[in-house]
Amino acid sequence: MKVYLDYAATTPPDERVLKKMLPCMTEVFGNASSLHSYGRAALSAVDRARDEIASILHCSASEIFFTSGGTESDNWALRGVVSASSLSKKHIITTRIEHPAILSTCQELEREGCEVTYVGVDEKGFVDPNDVFAAIRDNTVLVAVMTANNEIGTIQPIADIGALCREKGIPFYTDAVQAVGSIRIDVQAMNIDMLGFSAHKIYGPKGVGVLYVKNGVRFDSLIYGGEQEHGKRAGTTNTPGIVGTAEALRLTVEEMEESNERIKALRDRFIERAEKEIPFCRLAGARENRLVGNADFIFDGIRGESLLMALDMAGIAVGSGSACSSGSQNPSHVILAIGGSDEDARSSVRFSFGKHTTQEEVDYVVDVLKSKVEKLRETTLFKVIAAKGERL
Repeated sequence: MKVYLDYAATTPPDERVLKKMLPCMTEVFGNASSLHSYGRAALSAVDRARDEIASILHCSASEIFFTSGGTESDNWALRGVVSASSLSKKHIITTRIEHPAILSTCQELEREGCEVTYVGVDEKGFVDPNDVFAAIRDNTVLVAVMTANNEIGTIQPIADIGALCREKGIPFYTDAVQAVGSIRIDVQAMNIDMLGFSAHKIYGPKGVGVLYVKNGVRFDSLIYGGEQEHGKRAGTTNTPGIVGTAEALRLTVEEMEESNERIKALRDRFIERAEKEIPFCRLAGARENRLVGNADFIFDGIRGESLLMALDMAGIAVGSGSACSSGSQNPSHVILAIGGSDEDARSSVRFSFGKHTTQEEVDYVVDVLKSKVEKLRETTLFKVIAAKGERL
């Protein structure tokens, strides 16, 4: 049996999304920037998609910008605001558990002279809004806190953080790549000034994302050339991808309640069986306020990559941290941030469930997981420690 449990990394495109995109690659193939009828037809399709996305996020169409994905949205949000600020010394606040697209950009901005404060989290991965508020300075130009963590699934108190930022007049950006499609997003109710997400996480196409920027927030362009995206982001408009993004978001939001209920039941079954039947394994992160499709486990005495490969050999695809940092030999910065040891951070494996996951698959994965974990742990050191009832 082949089982895919890495929906947090990417999702298979919905057939209904592909069907919606196809005419934009055959009949409506014109360049949306062209003035002739072919171009106008493509532009009309893009405008409809922009309107639909704006309606779902509760904002205006003029506040929606299309990008190549979540990474570009993150980069653009941070760099755009920093570049637009007239302050000589600029300060950003973010957290220690952000996606590499945020952390790497912040590190690069630091090298360019920007100051960055990295707020910590508690043992479950939650950010305290008061810690964010306390970190605000006179020269703070942006606060960036992800909506839900890509490794441990913790959902942050975004509305509270946003309210504190608004009180201080600081733009608030949230990376919602993992959250969109799993929780309902209302940028107005949640006090969000800027938000980014990616289509391929919600059964849409790869290579296309969205950046929401509240009217009035000053931010500069990231890509220069033409006048696409309200004159802010140059490059030929990806009409099929944009249309597919809108359709994927519409379908996901419409089906969210029913889908979440089913996925959560499967995830909870997996967690219950794993904790009961596999010794020396621990769920990382919170049990509540967690993405319904996320189960991140620490397996004592085992390298996460070794278990991932062993499962892959059995036809089971899972993840270890961020897909964007796969291949890195560094331990999970998220597990370290919540107080885990270096060994814990190297022993975590992420299981993420989606709308195609079945109970049969879940049970099969647990059965295989038990045997693979036992086999990988066949070392004298682990047996001695385990016999004492101690944790590595």
